[in-house]
Amino acid sequence: MRQQAPTAADLVERLIQFDGPPQDFLRYLLAVQCRLAAAEAGVILRPGQDGDLQILTIVPTPDHPGEPPAWVGQAAEAAPKALTTGKTAIVPVHSSTDMYGTAPQNFLILVPLKYTGRAEVRGVSAFLMETQDVRTLKQSQERLELSAALLSLYEMQLMLQHRQADMRRLRDSLEVVTAVNRFDRFTSAAIALCNEFAARWQASRVSLGFLQGRAIKLRAISHTENFSRKMQLVQDLEAAMEECFDQDVEVILPSSPEATFVSRATSRLSERHGPSNVCSFPLRHGGEVKAVLTVERPRETPLDDAAVESMRLAADMVTARLEDLHQNDRWAGAKVALGLKKGAAALVGPKHTWIKLLLIAGLALGSFLLFAKGDYTVQAPFIVQARSQFRVPAPFEGRIRDVKVDLAEAVKKGQELASLDTDELETQLSSALAEKATKEKAYDSARSEGKTADAQIALAQAQQAQARVQLLQDRIGRAVLRAPIDGVVVVGDLKRQIGAPVKTGDVLFEVCPAKDLRAELSVDEKDVHELKPGQEGKLATVSAPDVRLPFRIESINPAAETEEKANTFKVRVTLLSEAANQMLPGMKGVAHVDIDRRHYAWIWTHTVIDWVRMKLWI
Repeated sequence: MRQQAPTAADLVERLIQFDGPPQDFLRYLLAVQCRLAAAEAGVILRPGQDGDLQILTIVPTPDHPGEPPAWVGQAAEAAPKALTTGKTAIVPVHSSTDMYGTAPQNFLILVPLKYTGRAEVRGVSAFLMETQDVRTLKQSQERLELSAALLSLYEMQLMLQHRQADMRRLRDSLEVVTAVNRFDRFTSAAIALCNEFAARWQASRVSLGFLQGRAIKLRAISHTENFSRKMQLVQDLEAAMEECFDQDVEVILPSSPEATFVSRATSRLSERHGPSNVCSFPLRHGGEVKAVLTVERPRETPLDDAAVESMRLAADMVTARLEDLHQNDRWAGAKVALGLKKGAAALVGPKHTWIKLLLIAGLALGSFLLFAKGDYTVQAPFIVQARSQFRVPAPFEGRIRDVKVDLAEAVKKGQELASLDTDELETQLSSALAEKATKEKAYDSARSEGKTADAQIALAQAQQAQARVQLLQDRIGRAVLRAPIDGVVVVGDLKRQIGAPVKTGDVLFEVCPAKDLRAELSVDEKDVHELKPGQEGKLATVSAPDVRLPFRIESINPAAETEEKANTFKVRVTLLSEAANQMLPGMKGVAHVDIDRRHYAWIWTHTVIDWVRMKLWI
């Protein structure tokens, strides 16, 4: 069965639904118009930049493309009028064999092609009509003018498709930005970006590297949380990113024949870890490349222009957020260092900033050490001592009955400190008194009876008992321990020892004058030669490190003492401030003795230099 030829309506419907490239559409449109208007041939002419008319397409195709038919030349001669007036023109066509005055056998219908929505003419469609019938020409003109509107319809469709593609790209980019903005930490946001790119554009691997110093360091790989910089993949990725960063252009593999960028590292990445199609995007912020995003797709999934443009837009939109996280998601020290580097870069230049700063700092430090002077002091630990200290011993062997004072309590002379138990002494005293009375009665009885010998014996015994009584009374009287001077109790925390036995001579309390204090410094033997009586300095106790008390050297012990495997000399100093009255014996701290002003280079290095001299005997 013979297939029915398409009708004019079918041809127009095909044109409306046409979705091919513009060049094919123009040729198809011209062919359909020729059929609708029963034209023998058609051509579309467009003014070039130099003013000459150019042939966009012609139907049917000439046998010799470089030599268009003669009627095309006549159409080009008549086209400027149609371009100027913007109206359809019918022009007769004469052949070279026609005699002067002979009626033309063919006509040209020139239809101006206007921009969509504007009156400006951009080209002309010329159709060769082999007819002399005016009515036929008029009908063909109407059909051609109506069908010319299909070009505007096609352009509107193209514009709509472009806008839809732009909307899709914008939607994809916004979704990528949204995925990244869910995270407040740089590493999480970078991994989310790589994963989103890989899922949205069917990439086998997406990697992100950020500028660190003067090199690109890999920070994230899609679907990978941890990676080692020793891996060959990481090294190849960083090399490809460095290649993109150095050229500041997109590096796409496979590249077009017109490409001028270098892609050796990118090719090596594709060969070793693919084969794959690779595209590296430089991410710019503030006009400078801050990072590189590398996308790898399987070789069977090419990187078309639409995909590259979509990825480019998404990368540009997310760069600011990533750069902000990269700068601020750091510990405080790194932020301070980065701020210092930026400030210094404005002064000394952006290249080799740290090296320049180190050189400047080194010169400044060297000049300071060589020419500046500071106060040289000798440092030594000290302990506060009382100039005099009174001990209160146990007067006899017994037990502690009561304690009236605490440690570090101020006392007055004669104030009761503690007392010893006298119950046993009082019992012994009662016995001694009774014995004394008995002996006195025996003495009186023997003397009245004239027993001289017995009387003398009784008298001696009575005197012995009297001596014992006096001894016991004296001990009982000394059972109350009193402060020998006005001062402070520095030894004698006995309230927890009530009832404890003591022996004669045991020191129970030590009392020292509250205001008669001094400090004893323990000066290392390497520094003692710098000291001499009369020099002054300041000291601070551990309990009050912010209070500096002045002192003056009183004396230096000529003999060294060994303390903690080091030889030290005891230096006694007199406290010059009234605030020293608030100190207590036994307090410790650090003292600084003022020597003189010396260069900082000597102050900070003389200890090491002296040690080297001793070791090398210089």
